[in-house]
Amino acid sequence: MTIQLIDIGKRFNSEWIFRHINHQFNPAGITAILGPNGSGKSTLLQCIAGYVVPSEGKLAYQFQNTAIEVESIFRHLAIASPYLQINESLTLKEVIELQSKFKAFSNNLSVSEIIELSGLQNASNKPLKNFSSGMKQRTRLTLAILSKSEILLLDEPLSNLDKAGENWYLNLMEKYTPGKTTIICSNHHPAEIAPATLSLEMNQFKVN
Repeated sequence: MTIQLIDIGKRFNSEWIFRHINHQFNPAGITAILGPNGSGKSTLLQCIAGYVVPSEGKLAYQFQNTAIEVESIFRHLAIASPYLQINESLTLKEVIELQSKFKAFSNNLSVSEIIELSGLQNASNKPLKNFSSGMKQRTRLTLAILSKSEILLLDEPLSNLDKAGENWYLNLMEKYTPGKTTIICSNHHPAEIAPATLSLEMNQFKVN
């Protein structure tokens, strides 16, 4: 999937968060969108996902030489972000089973295989409301990274993860992101952006 940003800008009321972003994302490499808190990283990621409409400019998506409308891009992407909620009344197993009904997983992974890859086998029948913040983050990342999707969007993926969680994340990224157009938003966290080969600095699009 190719994603092209054409003179993208976003403002809230009269305040511009960013302007004049021209960039193309490709599946050839993982891109890190970098910047401090408040720089517009998450807002830009939501624009790319089709959740937020840019105030100016446009986005163009192309998959296998076919243009994809922004209204349909959700069918081609998986996203993990602190602001996306999961139904916490469900168990981990139920959450995975529910997602499998709407979006396939990579390599035809079974529910049991996904649970094993999450590293949360001992909590598979526990409601997510009883999970720690780190376990919930592992769940979000498992669902996103293992999804069979052309686009993978991760917003501060190492939030609430310890060192073991960092290593788990890096291993999962290495095995399951090749061929995907992958974008990671980060506040320059070294381990978070370790898989990235390209970067986009939000400070250069800041409006003074």
